Amino acid sequence: MEQEKIEQQINELTLFEGLQREDLVYVYRGLFSQVITDSIIALTENNLDSTGESTKLKKRVFSIMVECLQNITRHQFIDGREDLTADQSGMFVICNKDKSYQMTSGNVVNKDAIPHLTELLEKVNSLDKDALKQYYKQVLEDGSISSKGGAGLGLIEMARKSGNKLFYTFEEIDEFISYFYMNTSISQQLDEAPIDFIDIQDVVALHKFVLQKNIMLIFNGGLNQKSLMDILSLINEQAFGRLERKKKMYNVMVEMLQNVVKHGVKCDANRPGGNPVIFYIAQNGDEFSLNAGNYIDNASIGKITSKINHLNSLNEEDLDDYYTKCLLNFDIDNSKEAGLGLVDLRIKSGHPIEYNIKEVNKDMSFILMQVTI
Repeated sequence: MEQEKIEQQINELTLFEGLQREDLVYVYRGLFSQVITDSIIALTENNLDSTGESTKLKKRVFSIMVECLQNITRHQFIDGREDLTADQSGMFVICNKDKSYQMTSGNVVNKDAIPHLTELLEKVNSLDKDALKQYYKQVLEDGSISSKGGAGLGLIEMARKSGNKLFYTFEEIDEFISYFYMNTSISQQLDEAPIDFIDIQDVVALHKFVLQKNIMLIFNGGLNQKSLMDILSLINEQAFGRLERKKKMYNVMVEMLQNVVKHGVKCDANRPGGNPVIFYIAQNGDEFSLNAGNYIDNASIGKITSKINHLNSLNEEDLDDYYTKCLLNFDIDNSKEAGLGLVDLRIKSGHPIEYNIKEVNKDMSFILMQVTI
């Protein structure tokens, strides 16, 4: 069992390193509602504001995001299929890579719809800017608009506003349905030449990893108070079972994310935004694991690990006594020094705080903490 935990923590640190290389902003997998799509857009807005992107670029990104998210929302269920599993739920991925913002949507489609969808995508990808504008007018005038937004107007708009092709692929699920991945990219310099190629198989591989680990949400980026609230809004929409557990998970998430905001340090002082962090939630049977990682000064490692190890050694009664002792220690003038956030995590979760630390350089390391609910 101990070996399994070690291997799991190594995999999680590998995940973080991979996300840093890809500069992934976040992944969301699950049910898409209006509140969830609003929260995803708000997270992106906060990220773009912190990086100082132009108003024109932000408008294009938001416009395409809305089309992507609406497409997932419309098509996240298949008519006549009541047996779709969580593995077949919608997915949205956004990353900042190769001087572009890359957005990928994923949802199930009936196999018999693939030929028409492929024909439409190839048609859109074959047209230049002016021809796309004319095609949009033609479809608007001639196309039949279905209850799910038929006629492909959204696809045409995404190609027009991005200035790039729509890269896509289909992965078979069973004899009747497939999973449809579609990528739209916007160059950060809007006058740059169109992007010739996006390897969408990278997202397919990421999706398979997310499914294997049963991860519901990954956030990777600068975390500040605004983005913290947007993440919590996303989480509040999830079905975590009985109300008591949902409240516990929400409270633990608040403590974990606030802990990152308070204690994390930047690995790159020139990088805009809040403290860099990875946060993700995974499900294992009837349990959920909440994972948060951030950079810390090497000088503080001994103090942090000593605190966590001590808390993990205490039973419930001793934890309550320890919390009261810290709270009434007037020689310490703030809860950050007292480590009350870690004590709260330990008490509210009812489980030990798992952690792993990897040195980044002589000054700082990356710490990943995991709490099970």
